[in-house]
Amino acid sequence: MILVTGGTGFIGKNLVEKLEASSFDFRLLLPPGGQTGALPKGKNYDIVLSSMEDSGGLRSAFNKVDTVFHLAGIEQEGTKADLAKFEIQNLEVFTNIANQAGVKRFYYISHLGADRNSAYGLLKAKGLGEEVVRKSELPYTIFRSGWLFGDGDHFTQSIARLLKKFLGFFFLPGEGNVLLQPLWVDDFVTALIWSMEMPESLNTTIEVGGPEQLSYREIAQLVAEAMGRQPKFLNISPVQYSFFTQIVENNMKNPPINVYWMDYLAENRATSLDSMSRIFEINPARMKQKLSYLKG
Repeated sequence: MILVTGGTGFIGKNLVEKLEASSFDFRLLLPPGGQTGALPKGKNYDIVLSSMEDSGGLRSAFNKVDTVFHLAGIEQEGTKADLAKFEIQNLEVFTNIANQAGVKRFYYISHLGADRNSAYGLLKAKGLGEEVVRKSELPYTIFRSGWLFGDGDHFTQSIARLLKKFLGFFFLPGEGNVLLQPLWVDDFVTALIWSMEMPESLNTTIEVGGPEQLSYREIAQLVAEAMGRQPKFLNISPVQYSFFTQIVENNMKNPPINVYWMDYLAENRATSLDSMSRIFEINPARMKQKLSYLKG
């Protein structure tokens, strides 16, 4: 039995779809509060509702579970997110219960650039979360991924919303030259599933990214082209851009970006261009090939 946290999120939805298509037995661990409404209608999933602070609820979720995909995250909450609590304290409780339940494989999803000593809050929290997993004594696999994109993502569609919001202008921190390595979510989820049959991936940290390293400016241009737009790029300093993200978060009901957006863009976040083909024999899609969901 596979336990999936964050099953209604961007990565989770794609993973659940593939697990179902491959007839895996899986269970969804969701927080109380109506997230079941985000699941496909007419399907009966094995669901346990529990917060990460409810030890009793968590223990019931681990019944007969041997594999965990921990996909849940709170960075989209921006300034409301307590990363230290979620990625460290709650994760310690979660991994302890998983250990007691005899889980044989624990997957943790991190970011390229994660480092407990990072100056950026999100990357530091992910680095500390990785350390919690490694010290848990659970057999683990940590995936550090490039920025994942696809229908329903918080990456290309956030850029698209910014392009629509600011009347053809698009702000770039500095020259917009920071390098990212976008990875199509379907390729990433395929790698997750295939790794379950790869003993050599146990107790390792795997860095994966797409087949090209693109600047933030190039990525925004690709998104704009997919939307049929021709924005005017405006360069502002990283400090000004940080203020920009705060203003957007504080003044929009459902902001496309938040204070952690700058953590993604502060420095290059890339790995080997052949990571997916070398490790998983997957030829990952180029970004331009998979942006049709942005048209219109």
